[in-house]
Amino acid sequence: MAGTKDGTGAAAQRAARVAAMQRAEKARARRRRVLLVALPSAVVVGIAATVVAVIANQPEPPSLEAVRTFQYTGGQHTEEPVQYTENPPVGGEHAPVWLNCGVYDAPVPNENAVHSMEHGAVWISYSPDLPAEQVEQLREDVAQETYTVLSPYEGLPSPVVLSAWNNQLEVEDADDPRIEAFLAKFVQGAQTPEPGALCSQGVGTPTG
Repeated sequence: MAGTKDGTGAAAQRAARVAAMQRAEKARARRRRVLLVALPSAVVVGIAATVVAVIANQPEPPSLEAVRTFQYTGGQHTEEPVQYTENPPVGGEHAPVWLNCGVYDAPVPNENAVHSMEHGAVWISYSPDLPAEQVEQLREDVAQETYTVLSPYEGLPSPVVLSAWNNQLEVEDADDPRIEAFLAKFVQGAQTPEPGALCSQGVGTPTG
């Protein structure tokens, strides 16, 4: 009888150890599952936190609140010289042929430049006495743009004036960050009466 009792006791101990090992293995499996779920979640949360931090650290874009707006209708062609209200003009009657976009070293005809703006071009005009380094900065600003006109202009209200159809911004120098913001918004922008129309094969010979 003693042997039976000992055998029964040993069997019970083995069963208890097996049950304990099974519980431990189940616990380890649960921990692995939690870890497998938690790691991707932590990565996603970390990436999201990084993106939020990058966005939070981005500088505010330059304000274009100073842009003046007008209400000219496109499509009004005339062969006659036009007396424009704004200086430089931002819309209205214009020549039947547009000005070729590009950089000019001399003043360009208003009537042709206005037609280019009707096609979505931004016209950057600058005072003829603007320092050479600032003119070069403006050249760099428009170097990659196919729908821009850069030219000197007599009698401007400020050293540099940016004009798009029905929109105009006056700035004091070529380093103003609003210049890039204006180009980004208005080159072939929503204000364009004839989007996609050419800014080449017109009149004028740009130097750059």
